[in-house]
Amino acid sequence: MAEEIHMDTQEQALETPPSDVFVAPSIDRSRLLDGQSYSHFSPLPSLVADDQTTECVLGVDEAGRGPVLGPMVYALLYLPLEMHRSLLAETHHFDDSKVLTPQVRSDLMRKLCTKDTDLYNSCGWATRLLSGRDIGAHMLQPAQYNLNAQAMDATIDLIKGVLAQGVNVKEIYIDTIGKPEVYQKKLERIWPTIRITVAKKADSLYPVVSAASVCAKVTRDAALETCWEAHQTPRDGAATKAAVPTWGSGYPSDARTVTWLKQNMDPVFGWGNECRFSWGTAKQELEVKNKSISVDWPVEDDTNGALRITNHFISRSDQPGDELVDWFGNRVTMEMEAF
Repeated sequence: MAEEIHMDTQEQALETPPSDVFVAPSIDRSRLLDGQSYSHFSPLPSLVADDQTTECVLGVDEAGRGPVLGPMVYALLYLPLEMHRSLLAETHHFDDSKVLTPQVRSDLMRKLCTKDTDLYNSCGWATRLLSGRDIGAHMLQPAQYNLNAQAMDATIDLIKGVLAQGVNVKEIYIDTIGKPEVYQKKLERIWPTIRITVAKKADSLYPVVSAASVCAKVTRDAALETCWEAHQTPRDGAATKAAVPTWGSGYPSDARTVTWLKQNMDPVFGWGNECRFSWGTAKQELEVKNKSISVDWPVEDDTNGALRITNHFISRSDQPGDELVDWFGNRVTMEMEAF
């Protein structure tokens, strides 16, 4: 189970998806509603595509680690190293997505996706969306695939995808998972020739990580809004813009989220693909509601039990015997008497 994140009213408002959030190309409605995890890579920006020797800086951040509803999204952004601070910090004022208003975040993401803007021509980006269904399933399986491991694998997969496109990455900055030094050493073993910095609050320290945090947050907001709209309209029907989601931010400490979970739970199947069933909030509701429901599992028909191979190694006699004496259904003494 992931750690519970407690937020005040102002933080909940910032985490709640706005009804007019920009829907970036990183939103694949079909796969999202099917509960699939998937990646999206933007086209190479012209400044990088025209000269792939251009040295680039790359940043990675996430959004949605703690919610019980909606995906966790990892995002990266890269651009020419020489433009790192001038374009992102000085011209467009990227910052940690949590300190930007939803409108500012959406506007910045829109510019990244709009052709012929300086951000579109200079910056490439990618996202890895980990669905609520997959997060919960991985964490509940016997050999637990915990959230930190899922997050690290998402980061590595995204970086590998960008390098496979031929981008000449020289520096990488990442907001940490757990201890920065442990995470950084693991990444340095994978890419020993790239300068890698893993740090706490990297989204406030490095503009390229700030920009990645905006990509992650806007993608998560749009994904949660898309899931909400699917609850309001038929999946194959003409969707109409729904009101602001009554499930709020999706965080367990948000009263709107908890209320929605309680009021919209199927007593047997719980909720849809947007829910992380491994979270304590969801598990508790399921346990409370399911106490009055019993399930009768069918008993397997064992009519062919006499043909099981293990029967050949077990004594059929009512008398207790020695396993070395009883072999293939016949006692050794019976075979000796035949001579």
